[in-house]
Amino acid sequence: MAVTSADLIRAFGAIADRMTAERDALCALDGEIGDGDHGIGMALGFGAVREALDGLDGGASPTDVLNTAARSFLSSVGASTGPLYATALMRAAAAVKGKDGLEDADAAAIVAAMAEGIAHRGKAEIGQKTMLDAWGPAAEAAKSATGSFAQVLAAAAEAAHRGAEGTAGMQASMGRAARLGERSLGHRDPGAVSAAMIVGVLAETLG
Repeated sequence: MAVTSADLIRAFGAIADRMTAERDALCALDGEIGDGDHGIGMALGFGAVREALDGLDGGASPTDVLNTAARSFLSSVGASTGPLYATALMRAAAAVKGKDGLEDADAAAIVAAMAEGIAHRGKAEIGQKTMLDAWGPAAEAAKSATGSFAQVLAAAAEAAHRGAEGTAGMQASMGRAARLGERSLGHRDPGAVSAAMIVGVLAETLG
């Protein structure tokens, strides 16, 4: 069965719920190596996405949903996170352009497009202790996975979680955490942790 625009809207609502629930935990994590506001930004951004998607008409395509999500996130979140996720979502929208519903192969296409968008916009590489350390492994796992939409996303979610946990052993070389040098070791990257949550919610809701 194809994943519909309504399914995507429901998934974004679930992401908004998760970001709200994890807001304080993400802020505490960010406080260890950053400004301490990551959870606020993620909750605000996906809250805006949910509100914007509630206003879409019933004829919206998956690309419409993803582009609307991109615009609303960008308009509500500043710093680097807003442009990164906006680019990721616009890349995902382009990857499924012209489709009324999403088939199994589109799961990998969406995750890969988001990872590529984040890498391109952030000029980041895996291993620099950023959200790409979750999105990158998720994309590789999704591209290698076989099976249903749900199975592909489950593989991506597991890889994203492992990637996020692995950032604790990395020394930051990009972003605000880079100024800490070796003191950034032992702390998970909050952007990678929230990214793993997002992929996990997608797997739960679209599976």
